[in-house]
Amino acid sequence: MKELECLLVDEEATVDIGHKLAIALKSIVDDNEPRGLVVYLHGDLGAGKTTLTRGFVRAMGHQGNVKSPTYTLVEPYELSPWRVFHFDLYRLSDPEELEYMGIRDYFNQGCCCFIEWPEKGAGLLAKEDFSINMAYQGEQRIITFLAQSTFAEQLLIALNALVNK
Repeated sequence: MKELECLLVDEEATVDIGHKLAIALKSIVDDNEPRGLVVYLHGDLGAGKTTLTRGFVRAMGHQGNVKSPTYTLVEPYELSPWRVFHFDLYRLSDPEELEYMGIRDYFNQGCCCFIEWPEKGAGLLAKEDFSINMAYQGEQRIITFLAQSTFAEQLLIALNALVNK
């Protein structure tokens, strides 16, 4: 399975799909040896990229606020044994800025990286496992998960089982 498309009727459904992605990840990876995940998030402003990430981060165990890193570039979440990094590259003026912040250090074992506006960091980001496209359909959203790695294909099978429960 390389692609999964879902209709998200509201914000709660967007949070829920992020939650299910985290549950799917935990179901196929051993907590003693967490595997990293790189997700590229595509979509217009307000399409739900941060909302999806919020669902994932909370399902991984974070109890506090999950905000957009629009002005900070990255928000880290230490959720032992996992580390989640939420990037928003919308305001990035030059991809070289990512070199100065040590971008390659974020793509390690057990690190889940969600990257909004990945095209702004082209050439400096790790290859994605998932490319997630979010698009408006009236008041609703269409989300499409595209598996870009063998690991993502396995994850997509687990996610599909949760979505179609």
